[in-house]
Amino acid sequence: MAERSFAHEVKKLRMGEGSRFSGEGILAVTKALLQSGVAYVGGYQGAPISHLMDVLGDAHEILDELDVYFENSASEATAAAMLAASVNYPLRGAITFKSTVGTNVASDALANLASGGVRGGALIIVGEDYGEGSSIMQERSHAFAMKSQMWLLDPRPNIEAIVNAVEAGFELSEASNTPVMLQLRLRSCHLYGSFTAKDNVRPPMTVKDAVENPSRQLDRIVLPPASFLHEKEKLEDRWPAAVDYIRSRGLNEVLGEGGPNDDIGIIVQGGVYNTLNRAMELLGCSDTFGNTQVPTYVMNVTYPVVDSEILEFCQGKRAVLLVEEGQPDYIEQNLNAILRRAGSSVALHGKDLLPVGGEYTATAVTRGVHAFLSRYAPGAAQGSPSLLLPESDPSSPFAPRVDKSVVRTRPPGLCTGCPERPIFSALKLAEKETGKKHHVSADIGCHLFAINEPFNLGATTMGYGLGSAGAAALNSKDADRRTVAVMGDGGFWHNGLTSGVGNAVFNQSDQLLLVVDNAYSAATGGQDVLSSKADNVLRSTKHPIEKAVRGVGVTWARTVSDTYQIGKLRDLFVKALTTRTAGPKVVVAQSECMLNKQRREKPVRAKAMKEGKRVVKERFGVDADTCTGDHACIRVSGCPSLSIKANPDPMRTDPVATVLDSCVGCGVCGANAHAASLCPSFYRSDLVHNPNRRDRVLALLRKGWIGLLSAGVERRAARYEVLEVI
Repeated sequence: MAERSFAHEVKKLRMGEGSRFSGEGILAVTKALLQSGVAYVGGYQGAPISHLMDVLGDAHEILDELDVYFENSASEATAAAMLAASVNYPLRGAITFKSTVGTNVASDALANLASGGVRGGALIIVGEDYGEGSSIMQERSHAFAMKSQMWLLDPRPNIEAIVNAVEAGFELSEASNTPVMLQLRLRSCHLYGSFTAKDNVRPPMTVKDAVENPSRQLDRIVLPPASFLHEKEKLEDRWPAAVDYIRSRGLNEVLGEGGPNDDIGIIVQGGVYNTLNRAMELLGCSDTFGNTQVPTYVMNVTYPVVDSEILEFCQGKRAVLLVEEGQPDYIEQNLNAILRRAGSSVALHGKDLLPVGGEYTATAVTRGVHAFLSRYAPGAAQGSPSLLLPESDPSSPFAPRVDKSVVRTRPPGLCTGCPERPIFSALKLAEKETGKKHHVSADIGCHLFAINEPFNLGATTMGYGLGSAGAAALNSKDADRRTVAVMGDGGFWHNGLTSGVGNAVFNQSDQLLLVVDNAYSAATGGQDVLSSKADNVLRSTKHPIEKAVRGVGVTWARTVSDTYQIGKLRDLFVKALTTRTAGPKVVVAQSECMLNKQRREKPVRAKAMKEGKRVVKERFGVDADTCTGDHACIRVSGCPSLSIKANPDPMRTDPVATVLDSCVGCGVCGANAHAASLCPSFYRSDLVHNPNRRDRVLALLRKGWIGLLSAGVERRAARYEVLEVI
């Protein structure tokens, strides 16, 4: 169950020649694939291109009509290996995944693909998850393109430019017999716009045609001596063919020539163009529509760099600024080599005026462009935006507004009601009971938030499904405790079963592996995995994780079907940490992702309420009279719905715990209080919508009985009421 359905939007994919297609960037990419005659598509979900997989899944009827094969790949490596179909057959294929982590996983297959080359167009659509919105290490895809000599497209963040890049990507791949990477930035995937559509094209050769007419070329297989010839082909044939195509099609753009500032220029990656234009607009050198007064060379293809175009653009210029986001400065080094070999005297600036690393926000680019123009064209910049002011200036938008020593940053954490929260509470309680701290090897997924307060569990994370492998070197048979490894169900099926569990069994590791099974690949958008319990007409589900680990040799494995039972889970962790059974111990902790559960249940509940049916919603609260105010319940849980409020007792100054309206009724707060032997201040209440006659009668009886019992208490309290004296 993906977090978003495109069942309605995919109807637009049927639009034909001349229609005006409007929609999100992900939808536009899908339409461009269909217009290009793609024969097969695969990929692995992950921001920022998760929704591309969701769109393709919702469009399965359209894909079937066109005989386009689509699959949700088990990993990025699986997806990349799919492109082998384009090596021997004139099949256009596309794959997609998040980069750079996905490209790391897929790099072996991509390197082999780039070595042998392709016959049909091969397009790798990577979501460049770099910068402030990123959830991964800060690296760039550019290195992979250079390493394996695949061409890298980085189109302007514009729907029409992205669609053109998809179509041109296939053509460039076929013209140069080389796979092509199409890089889409986080915001590009989800921007909205329009373009003139074309008819969808059924692939000239379908996957069925290829299967029924097998073909092979021995010299395309990566094995010596053919692999030595592949390198020669890259340099002597494929590279020149790619450059010729890029030049003849005008994939790179030159804007703003013929004005008063022709003696200077700016070179920019296509994906950063919108930010650059906004900076120029703030400085008074351009407008909203990109009518710049400073000549700009937009690199919609960032690899290979076309030497002749660079030299032509720099001809007659005193200085050029390169806007290259991220590090290392691959393009800047390349341009320096091109210019100096040609004997050009143009001054090339880049990381000396712009940040060396980090996302190129409007602030960063504006400051860098302002510094460049101030040096070489002082009259060009007509605007002076406040973001140029130092932070010490009160007029600066970055001037401190609050005392950071008073208002502290709240660390990111698990969602309200998340079934993973009680797992880590139970693990903390188990450590307390055994009296031993453990090395915890973390993994990629929502559960990685356990490294923060209040759990503080996790020392490293080495990659998706590598939680177990990340603790492999700490497998000491003489130690008085065992290590703990964590991975999610998504990571388990992606990589963890082989590199983690299989490796631990083979090497007789004594570690405890905790598999967080929330029924989906929750961190990437709630897509189904092999162990998901929901019925899926397109995929095979309901394959238990415990059965899989026992299949590779694990003898001590337990499955907990309800993680909200913290006491039972704590006791199981204690057993797993103290048992003398040899080999790895595996605990599979199951409970459905609360976000997906709410997405499914809320519409049903709302419909029932609208129809006048009786609906009961559980809520939890804290009895302020019982609460001691030590806030241990918050420290062992960290739920966003568990907060504090002023103590209603005038004789007590410590604030008491309270449950906010965002509570989803999971009951973790109360279960924690019981399991950790905290104060008994939590209570559960049932909020009844559309109550029946029985509910109303019971409510009246309860109200009367409570009033009778509390009357004496209220009278005694009134004697000690403190009146405020004005």
